[in-house]
Amino acid sequence: MTHRLYDIAPVPKPRMTRSDKWKKRPSVVRYRMFCDEVRLMGLTVDPSADDITFHVPMPKSWSRAKRERMAGQPHEQVPDIDNYLKALLDACYEDDSGVWQLRGLRKRWAYTGAIEIHTQKEATT
Repeated sequence: MTHRLYDIAPVPKPRMTRSDKWKKRPSVVRYRMFCDEVRLMGLTVDPSADDITFHVPMPKSWSRAKRERMAGQPHEQVPDIDNYLKALLDACYEDDSGVWQLRGLRKRWAYTGAIEIHTQKEATT
């Protein structure tokens, strides 16, 4: 079993329109920068057996007490976990139709953003 922790804040995939090819909406620019950074880091997702945790950075506006209380807790608000997954898979694959199984997905509050990937390779016979 391998464990990798990538120091990159997860970004959800935005709903895009045709005009996003020339408009510079902040959410789309952030998404494209995330995709470029994922590719530069060489981050990969095994198409059959990964367990992914998205560590979502806590807002700077939260008090120190709230940040301490929420660290590691489930992130139960928008953006949805499927939007984080879409962004990650789009960055890793030109065609992600080959990803047929993911063991588990989580999103948790963290002091800094990161993506944690556990891969459990099945034994070959």
